[in-house]
Amino acid sequence: MYQLRHLALGLAGICFATSAFAADDESSVKSLKADNFKDFITQHDLVLAEFFAPWCGHCKALAPEYELAASELKEKNIPLVKVDCTEEAALCEEYGVEGYPTLKVFRGLESTKPYNGARKSQSIVSFMIKQSLPAVSKVTSDTFETIKGLDKIVVVGYFKEDDKASNETFTSIAEALRDEYLFAGTNDATLAEAEGVSQPAIVLYKDFDDRKDIFVDKFDKEAITHFVKTASTPLVGEVGPETYSGYMAAGIPLAYIFAETLEEREQFAADLKPLARKLKGAINFATIDAKAFGAHAGNLNLDPEKFPAFAIQDTVKNTKFPYDQTKKIDEKDISQFVQDVLDGKIEPSIKSEPVPESQEGPSLSWLVTHTKTS
Repeated sequence: MYQLRHLALGLAGICFATSAFAADDESSVKSLKADNFKDFITQHDLVLAEFFAPWCGHCKALAPEYELAASELKEKNIPLVKVDCTEEAALCEEYGVEGYPTLKVFRGLESTKPYNGARKSQSIVSFMIKQSLPAVSKVTSDTFETIKGLDKIVVVGYFKEDDKASNETFTSIAEALRDEYLFAGTNDATLAEAEGVSQPAIVLYKDFDDRKDIFVDKFDKEAITHFVKTASTPLVGEVGPETYSGYMAAGIPLAYIFAETLEEREQFAADLKPLARKLKGAINFATIDAKAFGAHAGNLNLDPEKFPAFAIQDTVKNTKFPYDQTKKIDEKDISQFVQDVLDGKIEPSIKSEPVPESQEGPSLSWLVTHTKTS
């Protein structure tokens, strides 16, 4: 976000100020002003609003993604709007806008909340579709395939109608995590049988890795939440501005695989996927573009000029375990290294690296932080 008091890193893009309602030719984003903003909000059940400034670099970067999202959501009657804060300063101040762009979800004038997700069209579309649905959507045999296809991750609960405890536990989790995942439920025993589960059970459907994971343990809120977060994480993902905070909040270590080319990263991902599967839930694995984000290697006590490289970060204690960069990243040796780290047989690196004064590559600020533990 571009803070009003501080100049943040900008990304290239194009964004043009527009006049009231749909002044942009063929634009799916409505441009609103003070004299029509509140009327528009009250006329629609759900609206995503962007508060922006035409000169803001981050706003320019968002513009094409926002337009794509608006075009797709238009078919679902979920409007996306924007307000130029250089022209509507009082309106932006009324809604607590302190930086650009600020995205807010409106359910009428009395219910607003910030959108803090990734600023990519599919992330925006996914989030707003989830907002348009109840916390738990009802599934029938007729709607099952449609609901499964609504998002890249869909969590379906299978319960007997009179199983009040399981229903309440599942619903409370759905309420807490509805911004991140799409939840659905069914009492249809035939549908559960067709999916290979006995009630009560939870199946997380996804468009990657094994396509689905099944939870059949005791219905405990903490255990189910852990299952959803673990099962929804790719066996070997990609660290970037959109995923970094999720990995840091996962509560388990993160193994970084630095490589400069896409081909290298794909090969490492394939090679280490069996290990990632074996240790699923104990540690996350992710590749990272060394050309774009190589400076982060220094934060992990690696040589930021030598790649490929491998390191583990304990995301809770913020301790770092760099792998010897003179060695080849071999599945067998890496397996032993990872297991030794998890077993506490390797001491964390205590080398202190200063935060670089300048950073190469796009938007590296999301990775660099001052910490007490180095």
